[in-house]
Amino acid sequence: MNIADLPNFGPKSQQMLAQAGIHTLEQLRELGAVRAYVQVKRCGACSSLNLLWAMEGALSGRHWREVAKHDRLRLLLELEDVEREPYESNSPSTDSGRTAL
Repeated sequence: MNIADLPNFGPKSQQMLAQAGIHTLEQLRELGAVRAYVQVKRCGACSSLNLLWAMEGALSGRHWREVAKHDRLRLLLELEDVEREPYESNSPSTDSGRTAL
């Protein structure tokens, strides 16, 4: 199933997910809402937490506002944990110019 077929996503959300390489529900499920959100942010998209709520809603079959109301704290704590993890990317542009000190 394509992202465009899911509820909670408008054209801008779909564009941000595509920019992050997330095109299908299966890819979103594999990453989970929090890791997908971090991937979108690391691609340079200027997304709000509403995208996180929308992704969790798409995965759980709920409206993003319900997710924001009932799952906010859990998702924010999980987001904090994921953002603390070292950033690893397969993109050749991220670490190619760095040298160890």
